[in-house]
Amino acid sequence: MAILAYLGILIIIPFFSESRHNPFVKFHLKQGLVLLIAEIIASALVRFPVLGWILSPLIGLGSVILIVIGIMHVSNRETKELPLIGHLASKFNF
Repeated sequence: MAILAYLGILIIIPFFSESRHNPFVKFHLKQGLVLLIAEIIASALVRFPVLGWILSPLIGLGSVILIVIGIMHVSNRETKELPLIGHLASKFNF
C-alpha cells in the first residue's frame, strides 16, 4: 500500500483503506501527497510559454526521480523524507 502512495492518483487506494492507520503507510501517504501536490503545481507552471518549455523536461525528470526514491524507501522499509519537498509532509494531519 505504501508504494501506491507514490503513483499519482493511485494514492486514493491506500488513503481510503484501513492501511492508512499503519504509521509506516501513513508516513509514505503524506510524502506521496506532497509529491502529488508539487506535480500539480509544476504542471500549472509548465503551461507558460518558453519558460514552461524549458522547465517541463526538468520537472518531469525530477518527479520521476522523487518517485523512484520514495519507492526505494518503501522497499527498504525506511521512513526517510524525500529530498527538497519531504519536510512539508509533516504539515498534514490525517
